[in-house]
Amino acid sequence: MRELKIFSGRANPDLAMKICRHLHLEPAAISLGKFPDGENYCKLDEDVRGRDVFLVQPTCPPVNDNLFELLVMIDCCKRASAERVTAVIPYYGYARQDRKDEGRVPITAKMVANIIARAGADRVLTMDLHAAQIQGFFDVPVDHLYAAPVLNEHFSNRGLTDDKIVVVSPDEGSIKRAVGHGKRLGGKLAIVDKRRTNALEVRQSTIIGGPVEGKIALMFDDMISTAGSICGAAKLVHEAGAAEIHIACTHGVFCGPAIERLREAPVDSITVTDTIPIAADKMLPKMVQLSVAPLLAEAIKRIHHDQSISELFRER
Repeated sequence: MRELKIFSGRANPDLAMKICRHLHLEPAAISLGKFPDGENYCKLDEDVRGRDVFLVQPTCPPVNDNLFELLVMIDCCKRASAERVTAVIPYYGYARQDRKDEGRVPITAKMVANIIARAGADRVLTMDLHAAQIQGFFDVPVDHLYAAPVLNEHFSNRGLTDDKIVVVSPDEGSIKRAVGHGKRLGGKLAIVDKRRTNALEVRQSTIIGGPVEGKIALMFDDMISTAGSICGAAKLVHEAGAAEIHIACTHGVFCGPAIERLREAPVDSITVTDTIPIAADKMLPKMVQLSVAPLLAEAIKRIHHDQSISELFRER
């Protein structure tokens, strides 16, 4: 591992530290900041010539600041003659607009992928993209990880498996994710029919499948942003007679009214991972945060040694 260097941006230094701890490495030294006019400043404080460099930086809020800091770090490493630069982006922002679903709108997921590649990233390591096809937007190799094994192990350790549970998809877009969790945890599958009324509001009206009455409902999503969808689905499942409701997601974005909605939602627990740092004032008593650092660390080690990433998810 002598030729491996891991640098952290300022978006989630705690996660980068945990990754380094699992790899028995010290985080590489880097100076990051801003000039008086707000422009980003970056300087590598150690040699990277000929090294395999990994830059840990989720593009979470403030999205534009964190994205541009990542770009500056990539350019800095390439100009310092790093052999290979991998952008480790546990949460990939700008992922919502992944297609033209109406006229005169951008495809920002593709645009940002272009920018990262043109900045000099040789490959990307990310987790639970909002849409899997975003992998194809990059002109460099992408290793796409899933937090499902971490979440499944958490619920399995709590005994929430098999006939006592029903796995609920909060909308049609999360059906595949719910089916995957159901295969590992057991239980029936239910789907909440969600209709979007505008860009900010959705309406839930029907539960398909199930049954949910008297069951422990587990609801999975890739991210919770304003929490409108997941809380609306939880309310519908609660009204249908679920005994307990537990929601889980990979990325806890938690913007706008999210925390207030989650606080008032009829849920027994909220499980998120640490792809995005969560401020202390947003940590609710019923919230549990799991670390994906071991998974990311193992993926980094495998990339460094040119080993298979897909092996991580077999039989898990």
